[in-house]
Amino acid sequence: MSYIFEGKAPVEAVSDNVEYTPDSILSSYTYTTTTVKQEDGKVKAMPKSMPVQFKTDRKVPKTGVLFVGWGGNNGATVTAGVLANKNKITWRTKEGEHKANYYGSLTLASSVRLGVDENGNDVFVPFNSVLPMVNPNELVIGGWDISSMNLGDAMRRSRVLDVQIQDQLYPLMKDLVPMPSIYNPDFIAANQADRADNVINGSKKEQLDQIIADIKNFKEKNGLDKVIVLWTANTERFSEIQEGVNDTADNLMAAINDDEDEVAPSTLFAIASILTGCAYINGSPQNTFVPGVIELSQKHNVYIGGDDFKSGQTKMKSVLVDFFVSAGIKPVSIVSYNHLGNNDGKNLSAPKQFRSKEISKSNVVDDMVASNGILFEPGEHPDHCVVIKYVPYVGDSKRAMDEYTNEIFLGGKNTVVMHNTCEDSLLASPLILDLVILTELFQRITFKMDGATEYDGFHPVLSLLSFLLKAPLVPPGTPVVNALFPQREAVINFMRACVGLPPENHMLLEHRVKNRGTLS
Repeated sequence: MSYIFEGKAPVEAVSDNVEYTPDSILSSYTYTTTTVKQEDGKVKAMPKSMPVQFKTDRKVPKTGVLFVGWGGNNGATVTAGVLANKNKITWRTKEGEHKANYYGSLTLASSVRLGVDENGNDVFVPFNSVLPMVNPNELVIGGWDISSMNLGDAMRRSRVLDVQIQDQLYPLMKDLVPMPSIYNPDFIAANQADRADNVINGSKKEQLDQIIADIKNFKEKNGLDKVIVLWTANTERFSEIQEGVNDTADNLMAAINDDEDEVAPSTLFAIASILTGCAYINGSPQNTFVPGVIELSQKHNVYIGGDDFKSGQTKMKSVLVDFFVSAGIKPVSIVSYNHLGNNDGKNLSAPKQFRSKEISKSNVVDDMVASNGILFEPGEHPDHCVVIKYVPYVGDSKRAMDEYTNEIFLGGKNTVVMHNTCEDSLLASPLILDLVILTELFQRITFKMDGATEYDGFHPVLSLLSFLLKAPLVPPGTPVVNALFPQREAVINFMRACVGLPPENHMLLEHRVKNRGTLS
């Protein structure tokens, strides 16, 4: 039997390894790993351990979030969702009465296994009860958009929510108007031109200065302690990595001053965020984080995360391929087809923008394939094809169809076909909130590794966000993990470490031995 404790009481670890002060949670933790090398014809595995001290600030700051593309389907739906929950809105459809919720959110609608009770039963608690996290209902929301349409009309234009909830939310959203944004038709599809009536004119340096001013004004006007900036605007084409333009931080800043063509709007927003000390998250697949941006984030020690929300087809793929490969089944062909009718689909109908999405969707299986040298030779990969088509009628209700062909025992073939109707923005919006909530939390966590005298934070490239992203950005030279289960467990085990608890090992030894009394 398993159960979840009722209520919203925070978790408190009772251990010599943790101390709760009014300001901080201080924990002592032993990080264990295994170093492997091949020597003398053997594979030698050597356990290693390292003491780590964690410090988590308990005070949750007043936090604001600025969306780039606020008037798009995602931006309007996130805003509507927060207001619906904050105002406890209910509405009726043909299925009956509905209440606002945060279903689909890792931090707000999932639970984690904390341990066992005195009878050996598993005990689960809400994800956000382990450490103090931002309440999304208290977020201050703003943003930019190339369209001047107010958020109430943008919500209606998106055709995502039922009419009854739209009608209740419209008065709360009609006065929310995006700030002007950066429009560069070289980076997004030409079919977006009819929306671009709310743009920042001038040189790239003038555009950058305006975004910096917008962030500072938003923070000051709302009395915020912290601002997080998140790109949920159109997919851009990939930027060329050019020596002397975007290959270093200094070159990139000089390129902006010189009004170089190959500096994308998303890169300008990322730079503005970094220069104002605000974490920046890229929710689209383009390569916003050119080498110069990554270097700039390291110089200023400001977190960046990306790329591309992982909400539907790709999330399923990262589960299924992990299952196939770990079960000894060899995927040899993966064919993924999508059609959608929202503005994202319209923009992706242009070849260069589709190529950005194709790259982020195609690389998701690489680490899982590389993990099994029995099934795959070095450099061998399954055939993997991704197709996206624009069909206006289906709107935000994206259809995704996948065919997986696998080799099995004694030359047999196994085919799995899946149809997935992805309500695109309703799946992405909770992930957007998770990205904001977790980024803010990780900004309050610092640690001292073995021998260090000062607390320090994570690497500025915040790879712990990978559970929520299709093409996880990782620090240079470090491995990319796409498999969904390890991504989630990494976050949970970091949180457990912050309160002095050991990582979840899933051995469940107390349930697998004859005399479990000493383990309960």
